[in-house]
Amino acid sequence: MANASAKRIAAQNEKAIRNLRVGMIVCMGLSITIRLFLRRYTFSSIFSIMVYVTTLAPSMFLYSFLVRAGTPRRDASGMLLSPGDDLNQAGLTDWSWDIIYVTWACQVGSSLFGEWVWWLYLVIPLYAGYRAWTSFISPMLLGRSSALGAGDAKEGQAHEPASKRQDKLRKRQEKGDIRVRSVATNR
Repeated sequence: MANASAKRIAAQNEKAIRNLRVGMIVCMGLSITIRLFLRRYTFSSIFSIMVYVTTLAPSMFLYSFLVRAGTPRRDASGMLLSPGDDLNQAGLTDWSWDIIYVTWACQVGSSLFGEWVWWLYLVIPLYAGYRAWTSFISPMLLGRSSALGAGDAKEGQAHEPASKRQDKLRKRQEKGDIRVRSVATNR
């Protein structure tokens, strides 16, 4: 049954990569087609071309990253050797998907509504700055824990217990129960 998980991840990755390819082709084709037929003047604008190419570069880089990381490896007989990295995992992979989606929205949106849509691309560095502040900068400079947000630091309050048992032990300890106190001091 351990191989069932690898097969499931491989199937999900193959589907995600197939959808990524279709999405990339559709968004690029749609953006260029709309610009050709409805907004032909945008092809003469250096700004439009430079922004499109500049945002296409990270999108293509992240596309190749996701394809390389998520492609399952098989032997000559078709047996699964490695399912590849899980493309549904949180962290860098999740942020790669988000950047690709924002790029697609800006490319198609700018071809439909105008060049002002490119300002929405600033969501990416703003979010990165927010994450850097709450995860690294604020805890290092202000001494706050990274689990708390910048405005959520309440040093005097205890955290919620993880289970009912821990809650019960905490209440006993507050009452001065000798059994709990002896357990807490032995640690």
